[in-house]
Amino acid sequence: MSNPADTRTIAVLLFDDVQSLDVSGPIEVFATANRLLDAALAAAPGARRSDSRAVPGGYTIRTLSADGAPIRTSSALTLVPDGSLLDAPERIDTLIVPGGRGARAASADARLLEWVADASARSRRTASVCTGAFVLAAAGLLAGRRATTHWAAAAALARLHPDVRVDPDPIFVRDGNIWTSAGVTAGIDLALALVERDHDRDAALTIARHLVMFLRRPGGQSQFSATLAAQEPAREPLREVQRSILDDVAGDHSVDAMAARANMSARHFARAFRAETGVTPARYVERVRLEAARRRLEDTAEPIARVAAACGFGAAETMRRAFLRALDVAPAEYRRRFQAGGVRPADAAHRRSHGGRRSIIEKEPSR
Repeated sequence: MSNPADTRTIAVLLFDDVQSLDVSGPIEVFATANRLLDAALAAAPGARRSDSRAVPGGYTIRTLSADGAPIRTSSALTLVPDGSLLDAPERIDTLIVPGGRGARAASADARLLEWVADASARSRRTASVCTGAFVLAAAGLLAGRRATTHWAAAAALARLHPDVRVDPDPIFVRDGNIWTSAGVTAGIDLALALVERDHDRDAALTIARHLVMFLRRPGGQSQFSATLAAQEPAREPLREVQRSILDDVAGDHSVDAMAARANMSARHFARAFRAETGVTPARYVERVRLEAARRRLEDTAEPIARVAAACGFGAAETMRRAFLRALDVAPAEYRRRFQAGGVRPADAAHRRSHGGRRSIIEKEPSR
């Protein structure tokens, strides 16, 4: 962590028709971090509360529009920036470029793109939310990099910028000092990840709880739930098979069993299911089971073996292989990172006994 006397300047670009939640979501994360840091500082023995808005170790948030004039968001809210691009601080820790309908015009504004490229060059890191990735790409910041954006805009980003390795699936992607995130609420996940990088996991989890978020979604987690990732079949028998999988995730969902429920041969069923949903029957079943297992790992303390059985994997090792294949993390580690209750007392004690760093936001302030 940097010197506690330092604060990190977050510069957020504003433009007409920006998506309001792309702006307010990340800002709320950093503002919540400041409040918790301030409360922790005030509770420290011998501490004296400062009248300054700058919180040691925290964030100074600056919103900037091209000329400093108020902008109108895509949801008709009016935002008043802190200043113009000319008022941008010399030292920027994190530059954030949101998305929205106005990102198309912003990515064609030569003056704005020049400023983004220059500001990024003097920032420790640069991040985009949703279609803000189009602005970063137009400014030349994503060339040769892996990036993501809202799933509905991923194909357009790849077509307009073939030098960008567009991955439409993750919640967010980090490539060097450039971070890109998926649509709308993914900006909150991204901001939580940035806070974790600056402080630690306990800090990010505490902020997530204050924002009434069940967990911080990992960057590699899909933008889609299993049911949204697959298209809805046109034929009712195939839709009925999908419903039966969701209703009884641990049931017999072999291709033969599903084909029988659809009154089709196994070969015809497999071809029809893939043609109408975009995934194989086995892949769809695994996605549904993974989603069910993730929820149980996040929300319960059930043993891993019991979760595996309840979600249709049978053995814990089978579920472990599925998690590693799809999420690149084992079930036990997934639970440790993302369980809603945060770090257990035993984990914290273990970390302290082994010389681990104490979180700057270790306790939630009393209410």
